[in-house]
Amino acid sequence: MEKKKHHFLMQHCCLFLFIFTIFTTNSQAFDYGDALSKSLLYFEAQRSGRLPYNQRVAWRDHSALIDGLEQGVDLVGGYYDAGDHVKFGLPMAFTVTMLSWGAIEYLQEIEGAGELQHTMEAIKWGTDYFIKVHTSPNVLWAEVGDGDTDHYCWQRPEDMTTSRRAFKIDENNPGSDLAGETAAAMTAASIVFKKTNPHYSHLLLHHAQQLFEFGDKYRGKYDVSVGVVKSYYASVSGYMDELLWAATWLYKATDKEEYLDYVIKNANLFGGTGWSITEFSWDVKYAGLQLIASQFLNQAKHKKHSDILEQYRSKAEYYICSCLNKNINGTNVERTPAGLLYVRQWNNMQHVSTASFLFTIYSDYLKNTNQKLTCHGGILDHKEILSFAKSQVDYILGSNPMNMSYLVGYGPSYPKRVHHRGASIMSYKENKGFIGCTQGYDNWYSKEDPNPNVLVGALVGGPDWQDNFEDKRNNFMQTEACTYNTAPLVALFAKFLHIEDNKMVHDCNSLLVASFK
Repeated sequence: MEKKKHHFLMQHCCLFLFIFTIFTTNSQAFDYGDALSKSLLYFEAQRSGRLPYNQRVAWRDHSALIDGLEQGVDLVGGYYDAGDHVKFGLPMAFTVTMLSWGAIEYLQEIEGAGELQHTMEAIKWGTDYFIKVHTSPNVLWAEVGDGDTDHYCWQRPEDMTTSRRAFKIDENNPGSDLAGETAAAMTAASIVFKKTNPHYSHLLLHHAQQLFEFGDKYRGKYDVSVGVVKSYYASVSGYMDELLWAATWLYKATDKEEYLDYVIKNANLFGGTGWSITEFSWDVKYAGLQLIASQFLNQAKHKKHSDILEQYRSKAEYYICSCLNKNINGTNVERTPAGLLYVRQWNNMQHVSTASFLFTIYSDYLKNTNQKLTCHGGILDHKEILSFAKSQVDYILGSNPMNMSYLVGYGPSYPKRVHHRGASIMSYKENKGFIGCTQGYDNWYSKEDPNPNVLVGALVGGPDWQDNFEDKRNNFMQTEACTYNTAPLVALFAKFLHIEDNKMVHDCNSLLVASFK
């Protein structure tokens, strides 16, 4: 009876505290649990291929069911990267890497929020496709469709009439960057599935090891071999970061010295300890691999490599210091007047979500190892770093001058005219009448009405350098969303939900203790 009374008091205490917090604090209270659930719906909206029985985004239907037919291979499945219908391998792989990394670091938090199954489904939709497109050890299908013909049309994916020509990399047409990133994605995912699906985990790791060997043995940039991708996802940073990135993940998954040796021996040659980077993205992996490599320092077995690992750590911290405006003698990342990280005009939010992710990971590392971050502009503890990450996430959810959530479907105000073919045209399930290539432009693209389908969970490109945002469908730099924008947010929402829940429980306990005195 006494336990029931305590539970009753806890429930009412927490409800009181929640209401009190909302009405008495200056800062906005965000529902991270709702944001987490919505973010995972976005990946279902981006699915290509035959949709499963448990598909929750009801306005979508099967699409691109003959991908690979011309080439005699099954390339059905995977994700559309953004508001069009090309399946680009490099950003898709990075999306899966980030989803998997988040699930590895914050598995308990995601599970506690009741979203682990949906997270693993989002990862597996990508990795199932990667298994398909890796048709032999030294062949990886890089892209299905091409941007030029695809962008000429404005159609629902279910009506698609554009070219589905597929492009591959192989021994004669290398793509070490694409092979490396796909290897990283499959390796990270193998860690996620290791306990629940060991056979699948082993299969992913087998493919990842083959892809890494292929990418390392036959070196070259994938956009040289697949020229049609240059206007869309050119590999500006080259392939060396992806090879180091893949080797780092393979070491994390296998604990095999050969992969760590690769990361150590190629540290300088491949720029791992040379490049001071101020962005982390689908193209540039240095900051991510530098951060993971720096975490190895805390393990005694890595002491013999401490000199090189310290150099990796120095570069990882340069990135974090640059985002915090603490690099006195170096480059800092710009911010908008309201404090949002601002890297570039087109789809800036991708950089905000990835930076916030790395900040949160590194904050936990510093906390767990009882260390601080030393920048030229001062010393910071883990709380300050986490606080900055939270400020960026809260900006995304509505703590900004526009009072708008840039996560579509979250909160009372969010972008209604997302640059997205499927969302902007009446659902195929409501009207199965064929909509032709340019018919969508004529009848739907230029409409000022909100999209008929809400692209829930999509993180759009976001505001400009002055915090201004124009919700127009043709304003693709600001209103288009991408899978790799949302991918890092899944873990972040779970993390901040966990922190809020713990804080509320702590406050409730303190209040109850006081009331019983």
